Amino acid sequence: MQAPLVTERDRKQSVAQENAILVKLLDPSIQYSDDPLEELDGLATTAGTTVVGKLTQRRDKPDPGSYLGKGKIEELTLCAEASEADVIIFDNELSPGQTRNLERETKRKVIDRTELILDIFATHAQTLESRLAVELAQLEYSLPRLKRMWSHLDRIKMGVGMRGPGEKQLEVDRRLVEKRIRDLKDDLDKVAKRREREVAARKESMTISLVGYTNAGKSTLMNSLTSAQVLSADMLFATLDTRTRRWRLPHWGPVLLSDTVGFIRDLPHRLIASFKATLEEANQADLLLHVADASNPEAEQQINAVNDVLAEIGINQKNTLLVLNKVDRIEDSGRLKQLQARYPYAVSVSAVSREGLDKLAIAVSDALSKSFSDVEIEAAVDNGKLVAYLAKNGEVVSKRYGNEKLFVHCRIPTAHLGRIENQNPDAVIRPYDYTSDTEESDTVGDVA
Repeated sequence: MQAPLVTERDRKQSVAQENAILVKLLDPSIQYSDDPLEELDGLATTAGTTVVGKLTQRRDKPDPGSYLGKGKIEELTLCAEASEADVIIFDNELSPGQTRNLERETKRKVIDRTELILDIFATHAQTLESRLAVELAQLEYSLPRLKRMWSHLDRIKMGVGMRGPGEKQLEVDRRLVEKRIRDLKDDLDKVAKRREREVAARKESMTISLVGYTNAGKSTLMNSLTSAQVLSADMLFATLDTRTRRWRLPHWGPVLLSDTVGFIRDLPHRLIASFKATLEEANQADLLLHVADASNPEAEQQINAVNDVLAEIGINQKNTLLVLNKVDRIEDSGRLKQLQARYPYAVSVSAVSREGLDKLAIAVSDALSKSFSDVEIEAAVDNGKLVAYLAKNGEVVSKRYGNEKLFVHCRIPTAHLGRIENQNPDAVIRPYDYTSDTEESDTVGDVA
């Protein structure tokens, strides 16, 4: 039975519970995996659709009008009718005109990769911040596509010099959308400033941010390290909101560990811009833990995709430690050895079985210590100026008093030690001796 023409209402509803055909245009110069639509399949499943068919075509460049070739569109139409598909999802970004032409030919709703990701984000957004970011991204995506909403009025003819009702309504809607976009950006600016203040207020502790490809296991790793009990699921974009918990490191003490939204290849630029406030934790972090799914055949491509996004949002220069997660899922030991040879400074772990978490804790402590000195400073008990300087520029772990002397255990950027010596000639600076430490024991997974 032939499907009815697609209406804008059909297009705007969620793709959840719909049957979908997945389509991808392949570049002949690129070597793809066995299933080039595997990731799109995961996205479609996360969105709640049932995948009933897949179609690919190799072309040097897409058709400017319909993206696919004429013969492939006919094949796609027959496939959609045979499988009773409700929606066709492209793993490429389509122009408004291409989407309109494909819907006219196939008589099915057509969405591209960006619109599918926006649909998932809209479903998973829980906090006010993430909902604002998603709404902004959706409106910026739909703005150039508004003309299609009023195509049903195009048949109404007006006199010379008069514009049809569709064109008038389009201008009104465009103004309304543009105003809402401005309002959302203002709201997100306020959220970003509040987030900056919140992050700055926590600078008394070292901060570590988990970043990585979506479904790499960041939330599971956070739960294993801190018993945080944040949502972790085997799906793409299970987490959209930043969560921060305390993590006690051996020979270091408590640090703050944050989980952030996952990245993905070809992440829509409008989403990156919208979620900058959410990524403020990563921007202000002292160390990034780049979590990668070592069991994924495309692990290297995913690592590169995350690095590209980090560069785009301007935090690629951060001190970063690569974590190869899910090593328990790797059946071929040679595959793991290949990754470890490719990334010799990475730490191999399994967040589920807790394999390698002790080594990760040590590696994080070492990474944090590279630019910081963990020292004990002995000074006169009335040297309040020194104590204030240490609190402002470093982390004061503990203080003790004895024989008119003050002993301060602190972690401070090494660059400050010379200034402390110059301005406090009577002070004695020595590496902190943990063998006589009487502070709380340091165990991975302890919750503050």
